[in-house]
Amino acid sequence: MSTDLNIPNQNTCSHPTAINGENPISNEQEHVHNKLNGKVNDIVATLQKGKGWRGPEIFLHKGFWLPQMLIKSLLTIHEYFHPKPNDIFLAAFMKCGTTWLRTLMFATANRHLYKISDHPLHHTGPHSVFPSLDVQIFLDQYSVSKFDNLPSPRLFATHFAHDLLPTSMTSSSSTCKFVYVCRDPKDALISKWHFMSKIRSKELTPISFNEAYELFCNGVSEYGPFWEHVLGYWKASQESPEKILFLKYEDMKKEPSVELKKLAEFMGVPFTTEEEEGGVVEEIVKLCSFENLSNFEVNKDGVQMFGEHVAVENRNFFRKGKVGDWENYLTEEMRDRIDSITETRLKDSGLALGLTQRA
Repeated sequence: MSTDLNIPNQNTCSHPTAINGENPISNEQEHVHNKLNGKVNDIVATLQKGKGWRGPEIFLHKGFWLPQMLIKSLLTIHEYFHPKPNDIFLAAFMKCGTTWLRTLMFATANRHLYKISDHPLHHTGPHSVFPSLDVQIFLDQYSVSKFDNLPSPRLFATHFAHDLLPTSMTSSSSTCKFVYVCRDPKDALISKWHFMSKIRSKELTPISFNEAYELFCNGVSEYGPFWEHVLGYWKASQESPEKILFLKYEDMKKEPSVELKKLAEFMGVPFTTEEEEGGVVEEIVKLCSFENLSNFEVNKDGVQMFGEHVAVENRNFFRKGKVGDWENYLTEEMRDRIDSITETRLKDSGLALGLTQRA
C-alpha cells in the first residue's frame, strides 16, 4: 500500500484552482457553483442560529452545528464526491488528536518510500500530508475531480459527524474505512477553546472560557454536540468494526506502539515481524511524537493557509499534547457537570469516556 501523495512544497491546503486562469471555469461549472450557493442560502434561511467560536455564525443542520461554509462543503460532498474502494477517512471532533493521527497514518502508509532521517514531515506541516475533505472542498469545489488523481488508497480527513456523511461513504455496502479518534470531553473543550481563540478574528471580542464552557455543555460549537458526534462513530464501529477503527487519545498516549500496530493492521499495512524486531514501529512513534513534531521548524514558524484569507500558524496545532490538562481550568462543579452530561449521553452505549475517578 502506498499513498504517494505528491506533497506540496508549500504549507497550504489550497490547491491551484480553476480561478487562476490555468483551467478556466466552464459555464457548466459556474452553473453548478451558483446552484450550490442558492441551495445553501435556502437551507441556512430555515435553520436555528448559534454563536460560532471562531466568529461566523453557526447553524443547527440535521442535529449538528456548522458554519455556512461547511454546510456548502457537506452539500458538495453529497452531490459530487465519489468514494473509491479502499478510501480511508480520518475522523474526529475538533482538537481530539487528528494532527497526531494524520502523521501516524501518513508515515505508516508510506514507510517504504521515505527514510526517517529525511522524512517529508520534517519540512511539511501535518495538515498538508493529505487533504481535509471539509475545508478543501469549500476552498475549491472544483477540487473534487482532482481527488480522482490521488493514488489508492486515498487518505482524507474530516470533522463531519458520521450521520451527516453520504451513504456512499458510510453504508454497509461501502468499502470505505474510517479511523475515528476521541478523547475526554473535558480535554477536548480546553484544547478547542485555546485553538479557536487563536484563530478567532482579532476584530471580535475574545470568547471567554466561561462562555465557551457554557456553549460546549449546551452542544453549541462547530461540528458539535461533542457527545452525539462521538456516539455516531461509536455505534457505527460496533455494527461494522471492520470498517471503523475507534481509538481513544488516552490509550494512544499510554501505549502508542500498541495502538500504532492496531492502526497499521486496520489500514491494511501491518508491520512485519522483521519491521517490529528492527524497531520500525518505535521509529514512527518517535517521528510523530508531540515533542518531535512541535520542534520541527515548519511547525514552529510555518503557516497553514486555508484559502487566501485564513492563515493559521502551524504552532497553533501544537499546544501541550497531554491528558488531563482540564484540571488546570475546571472547577469541581464544572468537572461534575461535564461528567454528568457524558454519563447521561453515553448511557447504555457501552462506551466509557472521560469520567473522573472519585477518591
